[in-house]
Amino acid sequence: MRQHDGQIAADQRAGRRVTPGTVPSRVVGHRRGSPAANALPQPLGPYECDLVRRSLTVVEPQAQDLAVYFYAILFMRHPGVRDLFPEDMDVQRDRLLRALLRIVDLVDSPEHLARFCSRLGRDHRKFGAVTAHYAAVGECLLETLARYAGPAWTPETALAWQRAYGIASEVMVLAADDDARLRPAVWSARIVEHRHLGNALAEITVVTDPAYPYQAGQYVSMETPWRPRVWRHYSPANAPRLDSTLTFHVRHVPGGHVSHALVYRARVGDVVHLGPPEGDMLLSNASARDLLFVAGGTGLAPVRALIEQLAADREQPERRASLFVGARTGDELYGFNDMLRMAQRHHWLTARAAVSHEHVPGAQGFLPEVITTAGPWDHAEAFVSGPPGMIAATRQALRRCGMPASRIHHDSWGVPVLDAPLEPAHQEQEEDHYT
Repeated sequence: MRQHDGQIAADQRAGRRVTPGTVPSRVVGHRRGSPAANALPQPLGPYECDLVRRSLTVVEPQAQDLAVYFYAILFMRHPGVRDLFPEDMDVQRDRLLRALLRIVDLVDSPEHLARFCSRLGRDHRKFGAVTAHYAAVGECLLETLARYAGPAWTPETALAWQRAYGIASEVMVLAADDDARLRPAVWSARIVEHRHLGNALAEITVVTDPAYPYQAGQYVSMETPWRPRVWRHYSPANAPRLDSTLTFHVRHVPGGHVSHALVYRARVGDVVHLGPPEGDMLLSNASARDLLFVAGGTGLAPVRALIEQLAADREQPERRASLFVGARTGDELYGFNDMLRMAQRHHWLTARAAVSHEHVPGAQGFLPEVITTAGPWDHAEAFVSGPPGMIAATRQALRRCGMPASRIHHDSWGVPVLDAPLEPAHQEQEEDHYT
């Protein structure tokens, strides 16, 4: 066993957790516990940034081969690391490249780089990674970059990459360590109810002990026993409850092994794991304006949670709330009757459907068009959830209607930790000109 593997084992015994992808802080030069430990590492200079970016441009066309080679030497030299990754590595290889691209994109913006790497460090705790993995990954990553950069890999370039990786890893380690003092890496959640809703959709309720700390509108990464180390994101369809239960709406996606297992294989009593809550689509980010809720598909789940919270929170100023739910066909328009009943109980809420690919009297049309027709919305604040294309089209339609970008709340999907915006959520001073 190599020295790094021995350090990994020691870290595992000590319970220190972090993520695959960085160097311990002692490599960067900050001693844990020193006054400088919580400060941002010294950022790269313009020349170093240019070296890093130019070398990545050289290796990017070889991205697939680069990722395969990187993981091959990582697993060969540090076999214990293999257990942190899923059997199918295709998605993970894509994650590696996207993380590298974003780190390089942010390398001359220390505050944004710190936010991104902090999220990576916190997120990777759920994989069971420990501090020593950062050194192992750093060693193999730099060797891989050198191999594929060829003549472009000069001593100056190598030093710039070593510094860039050191900065990223320093932030990731500190963020993971701080997070470990506040909460678990994962929560075990037992399925207490499983109900098929038709059209490849299931409603799954779980209970956690201790209670899962989230806010309405956030989303959760979930690991199932049928696909170990594969995490997918789902939004609770309810505001926090006193009994610590969470309800998820899961639709089977063709080719989706996790969604297939949750919809058709999961049973009451099965245990899944939840990562920490993520997302900024929160009512606490909103003003006292009227509210526009827009949901497509299972994007209704977080919107329903937000409306539940709005109904329960007596401290919230009373304002009008309009809900629009979109689907391709009437069969896909799940949960809408429940929202109509909720609207009947609360005079401040109205609900309307939009079906795009089937004639449904009173609900015909594409969601962005139906919303635009029902405006104006320049006075409102919007919360949008659903497929990425629907979010983009709705956002564009609302901007054309005069709604400032700072009042359109939505979260990234795909791999949120890689795609999430790095600015504080929807600042009022955000640029509001539509282009």
